[in-house]
Amino acid sequence: MASTDPEHRDGEEPAAGEDEDTGAQVAPIVKLEEVAVTTGEEDEDAILDLKSKLYRFDKDGNQWKERGAGTVKLLKHKETGKVRLVMRQSKTLKICANHLVLPTMSVQEHAGNDKSCVWHATDFADGELKDELFCIRFGSVDNCKTFMEMFQEVAESQLKKEENEDASTAAGLLEKLNVEDKKTEDKASEQVPVAAVKEKKSESEPGKVDTEKKGEEPAPST
Repeated sequence: MASTDPEHRDGEEPAAGEDEDTGAQVAPIVKLEEVAVTTGEEDEDAILDLKSKLYRFDKDGNQWKERGAGTVKLLKHKETGKVRLVMRQSKTLKICANHLVLPTMSVQEHAGNDKSCVWHATDFADGELKDELFCIRFGSVDNCKTFMEMFQEVAESQLKKEENEDASTAAGLLEKLNVEDKKTEDKASEQVPVAAVKEKKSESEPGKVDTEKKGEEPAPST
């Protein structure tokens, strides 16, 4: 009686639908070229990178609405030194928060939850500037504290940066005014000798004046 065990089916033809390695190599019909993908973060360095869940306060409904779950970053620009907060959803990479961290901003712990904190910002995630009240929740208390400390540190550093820029601008304006005043003084000192020379020249030509006076004298009587 013939065995039905797969291990004893020697010499049988492979069943229909089974792949058989023929050793042939088939070249792809279309060759796809590598495409460089840009994120807009190439000129920035991440100074904070934490997993979290973001909410925004809906004023019309008077309730918190989830904005997305993913990674929140604080990115510092390599040239300008400005720092922005960016958060993308973990699966779709859609931006759910995108705004600069300004000196006027402050972050506070959310009442009743030591893993969450809130702050106000003018956000650009939807392609237009909107005033938003954000709440972010982390997986641990330590991550929440780290975020708050770094956020506050960045805001204070941006304030010092603005003060230094204002001081440099004021110094530049004063220097410019001093240079312009000096140029005005130099120009005035150059014009004085020229005027004096003209006045002296007019005094040294009395002949013309005498002629005019001579023409005004009455003719002698005969």
